Amino acid sequence: MSNLLSPPSLSRHLFSRMPQLKEGDSAPPISLPDDSGQPFQLAALNGKNVVLYFYPKADTPGCTKEACEFRDTSKKFSAANTVIVGVSPDASKAQAKFKDKFDLPFTLLADADHKTAEDYGVWVEKSMYGKKYMGVERATFVIDPKGKIKKIFPKVKVDGHAEEVLAAIG
Repeated sequence: MSNLLSPPSLSRHLFSRMPQLKEGDSAPPISLPDDSGQPFQLAALNGKNVVLYFYPKADTPGCTKEACEFRDTSKKFSAANTVIVGVSPDASKAQAKFKDKFDLPFTLLADADHKTAEDYGVWVEKSMYGKKYMGVERATFVIDPKGKIKKIFPKVKVDGHAEEVLAAIG
């Protein structure tokens, strides 16, 4: 009986209740502190395309490479009426340090309680060295100016991802 409440069983149960968003769905609302600790509301970006990208942890190799790719293409995104927003479970202070260290010209959100990651279905069971734990699956959502999900990139591979997202905005 105690196996039913073990962390892997519990996390699988939680995962099965997470939303499976589809292209065309309304983007779930977001209300989180940004990298300066100020409140951020996704709804404030209505009228613009939004690239909402989820990453596991600030200032780690893959997350840094992904952020820098978005940084290096940010002018192209701006020209396409598109705002880039990164989300991870890091605290605002860690997001600010990451943003400053790599001169990132876009907002990073602190999803410390991982509610937004859960709302978007990217808080998942992961495994490293045989140990199972819950964490953010790298994923990107393109949200159109009316707040609908235009494109979902699940299980992102970092190399070339920013250009792939830019192409999807059209």
